[in-house]
Amino acid sequence: TSGFIKYGILVYMLFRFYKRKRVVKVSSSHYVQHKEKARELACSRVFYFNKLYNLSFNRIAIRNQRRVWGSCSGKGNLNFNYRIILLPAHLADYIIVHELCHLKELNHSKKFWELVSLTFPNYKEARKELKNYRFSI
Repeated sequence: TSGFIKYGILVYMLFRFYKRKRVVKVSSSHYVQHKEKARELACSRVFYFNKLYNLSFNRIAIRNQRRVWGSCSGKGNLNFNYRIILLPAHLADYIIVHELCHLKELNHSKKFWELVSLTFPNYKEARKELKNYRFSI
């Protein structure tokens, strides 16, 4: 029976993987075409949300990342995947707020999530919904 259970778990995992929404295939031309639009979105939303947080940052970069939506470096650089423009607006905003909060807390501690919840009290739902979107490589 353990083989049957392992098979069932594998089928379930594959089902969950394939039911996720594909955002877009990775291609350099698609990246070039959408990079500036993504930069405009990221910059405008970072400045909008930073009115509440009043944090300082070095620069905002738009990247063609394969696995992550965004990142924040210890040097204060905010990096965003250009595909945020293809997400629903509230999920793009969640990613931007998430990375902005890393400027103050470079971890996922309770303090970090308290910062995120100032803007996104329902951040847990946004995180869960974001898992339904994946990159198509």
